[in-house]
Amino acid sequence: LSRREWLIGAAGLVACSSDRRDAAHASEGARDTLTIAFDGAGVSAFALDPHNSGYAPHNRVMRSIYDSLTRLLPDQSIGPWLAESWELSPERTQYVFKLRGGVTFHDGTPFDAAALKYNFDRLADEKNVLSSRAHLGPYVRSEVLAPDRLRVELSEPYTPFLRNLSTTKLGIVSPAAVEKYGKTFAQNPVATGPYRFVELKPGTEIRLARNADYRWAPPSSVHQGPAKFAKLNFINVPEESTRVAVLVSGQADAADLIPPQNLASLRKDARFTLLERELLNTNYALTLNVTHQPWDDADMRRAVRLSLDIDAIVRTIYLGNYARAWSVLSPGMLGSAERLLADSWKPDPARAKQILEQKGWKTGPNGTRVKGGKPLTIRFIDSQGNREKRLDVIKLVRRQLQDVGVDLFVDSQQPGVTSIAMTENKHDLAAGAIFHGDPDVLSQSYDPDVRTSLSGNRVVDHEIIGWLREAAHEPDGPRRAELYHHVQRKILDQTYAIPIYVLPYNIATRKRLHGVSLDEHGFPEFVAAYFADGNA
Repeated sequence: LSRREWLIGAAGLVACSSDRRDAAHASEGARDTLTIAFDGAGVSAFALDPHNSGYAPHNRVMRSIYDSLTRLLPDQSIGPWLAESWELSPERTQYVFKLRGGVTFHDGTPFDAAALKYNFDRLADEKNVLSSRAHLGPYVRSEVLAPDRLRVELSEPYTPFLRNLSTTKLGIVSPAAVEKYGKTFAQNPVATGPYRFVELKPGTEIRLARNADYRWAPPSSVHQGPAKFAKLNFINVPEESTRVAVLVSGQADAADLIPPQNLASLRKDARFTLLERELLNTNYALTLNVTHQPWDDADMRRAVRLSLDIDAIVRTIYLGNYARAWSVLSPGMLGSAERLLADSWKPDPARAKQILEQKGWKTGPNGTRVKGGKPLTIRFIDSQGNREKRLDVIKLVRRQLQDVGVDLFVDSQQPGVTSIAMTENKHDLAAGAIFHGDPDVLSQSYDPDVRTSLSGNRVVDHEIIGWLREAAHEPDGPRRAELYHHVQRKILDQTYAIPIYVLPYNIATRKRLHGVSLDEHGFPEFVAAYFADGNA
């Protein structure tokens, strides 16, 4: 049996053999290995290149492999990591980074100014087509001033730069490894982090080993020095019930994205510890394609929004464990208008029907509205599966839309097929979230010069574009927050997006496991994790 088949089979044996498994897991061999069951969804492969993966489950794994140049602190300010310090020029277009000494990549090559320049230039090179390119902003060039000093030049002030550098998306890669592995670097990652890559089984398992040389955790880290576990294994268990079962049975020491129906019992169970933190991101939202008729009409988009009872959807699916979202930015992010927009609208199916009637969409014989012989349908192309119960959300959305005569068609496809469909603009509805630590993440959806063809968003609103660009130039402070408030209000007013829920990322651990933490972005860290004797 494969490792995954073995885990799934284990789920059926939980009740009768939990104690025996716990004893076996506490054996000397298992004590050196930390096993995490994570929700990698229905992926057929893993991509562990931080510069080319916006997929949150992969980035959660990469947090253990890759270090960042800076560190996001609890007050949303920026602290040092691989960059010991930095200076910003008076015109705010040049940074000079002083790098930590003695840092080496997993392949033994040094991390220095030349390596950092390679990272920036790799991202900036348009031939590479890397998804993290946008996070460099108006990067122009870098210059090595000394082995430990790099000057970075921007074409204009770009406030998100330091905060972007704290993300996994701009994690530092080994230049030698990129040159060696080329297009297969994503399956052979090499970095400077507390764990080094050992092996992956496509779509099933990722194995890491302790970087014994690790001495450069950020100063704010609770643990300095090498990781305590010798091995770190991530097992992809996308099925919710199975993921919980392998945790309860002891086949995994930790499991993430515990489903709402299991959270209450785990919180009360003395055998487990539950860690939760808001994931900094754009809240999961629905986005109608404004280039497709009739969704180019703001009134038609508003009719869709008024048809939906978001409170009921979130309450039914997440059982009080997730908050309903009012804004496209998560509440904990700088500039979020979540509190300002709370209770700013109510569902009104009667008004939605009235709008549809006024626009000439009449109820057809099967209940779906029709105009000019064409039914009122929305095509939603999905490749994410039911991660975070997203398809369950869509099912309730579909049911509520049916009540006003709109037919939502769900077309489930593999990620590659979905990417092609998005690029070719074949979708009527897109849905998703983008994890990030700075509100400039909205530019990836609403600034046509930044977003890629893979984005489901097609909005071109010059007022929003102007606000976003001004906000990127503006230093952190009240004016910058105000600009993002303007953006979020207009997105809601024009129904460019319909926010659904706020994600509190969670990870449950067995009680004997200590030292697991969640960083300020909401990603798990295992460098300080260890088993304590005497716990289940």
